[in-house]
Amino acid sequence: MSPMRTLATAGRVLLQIRNDPRTIALLLVVPSLLIGLVAWIFDETPVFDRIGPAMLALFPFIVMFLVTSIATLRERRSGTLERLLSMPMGRGDFILGYTLAFGLLAVIQTAIAVGYATWVCRLEIEESVLLLFAVAIADALLGTALGLLASAFARTEFQVVQFMPVFVFPQILLGGIFLPRDQLPDVLETIGDWLPLSHAIDALTAVSTGNEDAAYIWLRILFIGCWIIGAIIVGSLTLRRRTP
Repeated sequence: MSPMRTLATAGRVLLQIRNDPRTIALLLVVPSLLIGLVAWIFDETPVFDRIGPAMLALFPFIVMFLVTSIATLRERRSGTLERLLSMPMGRGDFILGYTLAFGLLAVIQTAIAVGYATWVCRLEIEESVLLLFAVAIADALLGTALGLLASAFARTEFQVVQFMPVFVFPQILLGGIFLPRDQLPDVLETIGDWLPLSHAIDALTAVSTGNEDAAYIWLRILFIGCWIIGAIIVGSLTLRRRTP
C-alpha cells in the first residue's frame, strides 16, 4: 500500500463524481429532502423529535451504501479495476482510496443533513450539535464501508440491490425504530445489539434527548468504527479484479 496511490485513487473517484450531477444530488440533497418530508408529515406533533434522530441515521446510511457499492462495482465491470491492479496498486490502495473519496462526501452530506434537520426542521438537540455531527459522520461512513463490502460480492447492480435485505433491512427492523429493542424477543434483541446501525440510532437519540452522558455516546461511535474497519478489511481481502 502507498499513500500516494491511495490519494490518487480518491482524487480520480471525486473527479468522476464531480461530472455526475445526478449522483451529487443523490448524495448531498436526497437525505435532507427525506428528513424534511418526515418532519413535514409530523408537523405540529412531537413525533419528529422522537424519530428524527433515527431518520438522521437511516437515510444517509442507505444512500451511502447504494452509491458506494454501485460505483465500486462499475469499476470492476468496466475493467478499470483490473487495469489499475496490473500497475503497482494493491487492493488496499483501491479500497482505501474509495473510502477516502466517499468519506469526504459523507462528511459534506452529514453537514448538510444535520444542519437541515436542526435549523430548518427544528429537531431539538439537548447535547452539542458537534457531537450529533460526529455520530452522523460515523453512521454515513458505516454505509460507505458496508457498500464497499457488498460490492466485493456482487456481480451486477441488481445484485447490489438484492444485498440490501442482508446488509440494510435487518438493521432497520432490529434497530429500535419501530419498537424499542428491549421489547423485542430475546434473540432478536441480542442480534440487534450487535448491529452497528442500532448503535448509531442509540447515539443520535442520546444526543437529541440528553438522557445519556458523552461516554455512552463515544462508546457507540467506537463500536461503529470497529464495524467500519472490519468491513474495509474484509472488502479489500475479497475484492476481485473483474466481475465475470
